[in-house]
Amino acid sequence: MEFFENWVELDLNPIISFSSNGKIIYSNNEAQFVLNRVKSKVLFDLALVNASNTYGNKTTYLDLSLENYLFYAITVSYDNDEIIHIKLYKSTRTKKQNIKQTNANITNVFTLVDLCISNQKSKSSSTFIKTYDPSIPEFRIVSSDIIKLLSKIYKNFSLSQKINTIVKLKTGEYIKVEGNKYSLVSIIISSKDNINLRDINDDYSSFIVIKEDNKITIDLPLILK
Repeated sequence: MEFFENWVELDLNPIISFSSNGKIIYSNNEAQFVLNRVKSKVLFDLALVNASNTYGNKTTYLDLSLENYLFYAITVSYDNDEIIHIKLYKSTRTKKQNIKQTNANITNVFTLVDLCISNQKSKSSSTFIKTYDPSIPEFRIVSSDIIKLLSKIYKNFSLSQKINTIVKLKTGEYIKVEGNKYSLVSIIISSKDNINLRDINDDYSSFIVIKEDNKITIDLPLILK
């Protein structure tokens, strides 16, 4: 049995087991990456919708996009009413996990954010609220990409009365870069107003961009060397 447990743990596709009330009972190593970005309830509901009508297994082929992941199929399995299992098959088109650090330099992330805020302040009457985690050290950043993206974001938020910016370390979350695991630093910009984020480019190779209704998150790998 230990061999099969290790086999499942090392599977490159996410595998998750849920209890009947949606609590995660087991997740393999690859699933933990997905759970960093996708709420467990989303995956639990996905399992329920795609489960067979009777006990057994059911594989569904589909084009599924969840945050920065793409999947081409899912298998749902259950043989009782207490536990349900789901396996998601990653598409070869999956992007954003292959983070590249071309032209990256050791940089102070707060300096870059402050620069973009200062530039927008001269063009907007918005109030800027900043919450920074001072424990974050300087790390490798493609500064030109970040400045370009932040400038566009603050421009889109320019009609908001109050713009919140948080820079924090994501505790317990990490990403693979060239086979190595790194923690994540998040820049989170939000407002209580409705913001149009559709024209903001989220296709960057050195970090991950997640757009929500009135919030945008930039996740950067904390690479110190």
